[in-house]
Amino acid sequence: MNPYAVAVLGYVTLERLFELWLARRNTSRLMAQGAREYGASHYPVIVGVHVLWLMTLWAIAPWRGVYRFWLARYALLQIARVWVLATLGPRWTTRIIVLPDAPLVESGLYRFLNHPNYWVVIGEIAVLPLVFGLPWAAVAFSILNAAVLWVRIREENRALGR
Repeated sequence: MNPYAVAVLGYVTLERLFELWLARRNTSRLMAQGAREYGASHYPVIVGVHVLWLMTLWAIAPWRGVYRFWLARYALLQIARVWVLATLGPRWTTRIIVLPDAPLVESGLYRFLNHPNYWVVIGEIAVLPLVFGLPWAAVAFSILNAAVLWVRIREENRALGR
């Protein structure tokens, strides 16, 4: 096993587990404030794609090299991820949770892009397999991710009144 590959995968796994904890906490708080969830029916599919992506990488990547070029790109995506999380603060969640009458966030990356969190996820899904020299996984999971995001973004835009 390559200890660098295991370290990268370990970091990503811990990051995702922390985000699930944070999302659950934020979701509970938002719902207690009267927020409403939209698009709950597709949420398990999104979770499934992400779990399958990470499980596939854990099954194959620990025995592969780490390409620093792609790892640097992944690190840049993590900076963008933290920026999104910090911008949304207690409103960040993995579900579509809308507080009635709350204004849309228009600071941070949201000044420049609609749905910057999804752009980060698109990058992560594609780039992390490339860190380990797995272009087929980058393509396959990018296609799966595009399909679920197509549904997700339409539902979120509807929920936000866009």
